[in-house]
Amino acid sequence: MRFTSSLLAVAATLSTAQAAHKGMNYGAFFLNQEPKHRADFEYEFAAAKQLPNTSGQINSARLYTMIQWRTTNTIIEAIQAAINTKTTLLLGVWASAGQATMDNEIKALKAAIQQYGKAFTDLVVGISVGSEDLYRISPTGIENKSGVGANPNELVKYIGQVRQAIKGTGLAGKPIGHVDTWTAYVNASNNAVIDALDFIGVDAYPYFQTTMANSIGNANKTFYAAFDATVAVAKGKPVWVTETGWPVSGPQQNQAVASSQNARIYWQDVSCSLMRRNVHLYYYTLQDAQYGNPSPSFGIKGPGDLMQVKPLFDLSCPGGINPVSLLYSFFLTCLLSPYFFSLLYNASLVSSSLSLVSSFLSSLVPTRTLCPICTCIPSPGPAAHLSIWAGRPLDWYARANRYVKYDMASSSGITETATSTGLLSESNEI
Repeated sequence: MRFTSSLLAVAATLSTAQAAHKGMNYGAFFLNQEPKHRADFEYEFAAAKQLPNTSGQINSARLYTMIQWRTTNTIIEAIQAAINTKTTLLLGVWASAGQATMDNEIKALKAAIQQYGKAFTDLVVGISVGSEDLYRISPTGIENKSGVGANPNELVKYIGQVRQAIKGTGLAGKPIGHVDTWTAYVNASNNAVIDALDFIGVDAYPYFQTTMANSIGNANKTFYAAFDATVAVAKGKPVWVTETGWPVSGPQQNQAVASSQNARIYWQDVSCSLMRRNVHLYYYTLQDAQYGNPSPSFGIKGPGDLMQVKPLFDLSCPGGINPVSLLYSFFLTCLLSPYFFSLLYNASLVSSSLSLVSSFLSSLVPTRTLCPICTCIPSPGPAAHLSIWAGRPLDWYARANRYVKYDMASSSGITETATSTGLLSESNEI
């Protein structure tokens, strides 16, 4: 029985790993500050699912707020759009505009539960309380004029308020997290926030690491250095990648060149790698050049009709976007079958029988002749775009794109610029 329980526990863990969410970040408004409406969100969600070479698996949406843009506490229309398109949701609650705004966020959250019920709550995969609030109050965040943030005590209070708000509802038990830069998490003064969370959401953009050799060839190494540094302080809690990407256009940042070709390399080296690891991933972004020209631009698709314009780079992954195959599921089912345990129970009898059969079959097989010795050709080295890891401390530039941030304190979006700090640990490339 203990052996059976252990296998079931392993199976449950593996099943959870298979369920890693893959999605995009979606702001509450367009680049021209006009609000997105239900039809806009529906169109974006549907377009993400139809991205070529993704097998329809980009089917989750990360939101930054529960409130419809330019309203006080009206439910964001992305909720109805998600229900209509069966898109899962990583909800966002904006936490950098004070208690009054948090009260309105919670009102909108409760209203969504009441209005949409199970059709809504079944789609929710998690709730993020805040986005880069700790970064914005850090010395570098303040120096870079990144906007209003929230301190650890405020965030812990807000997290508790959200937990209380969903208690006894269809969202009870959904994981609650926070999204920030890795530098915020490795700062011990923010440990109380980590303690209050169910998961840690990290935003990571190697493109902005301008004080080091930050070419696309180092992107995998630099990304995982930041990711692993976050994991190291997460106290065993899961780390979700809530923002990452490489720009398709924009200014050169030290050695980092913005281009669709490099975005393709980043997708393969980082995004595909995260999918193989079954890490929850929300890429930035599907399209950011609608009604404006951002620089840099991270959009997988350029301006125009999302259903008509083609991706700016290939989204295929070596081995597929989800390498866990049906063969794995079949094997796991067989492994947990009562017949398997019966076989184990009678292992000694089976072993004896197989030994006799093996001896009989061996007598029927002719002796194998050895082939001539071959000259082995060594496999080629890493792809040309990969470079040797320098093995020195890094400087991480944490950044979140301003066009998706939701500043409840004003009618303009929050501007978050680069912040520099020394990296504390290295990582191995997957």
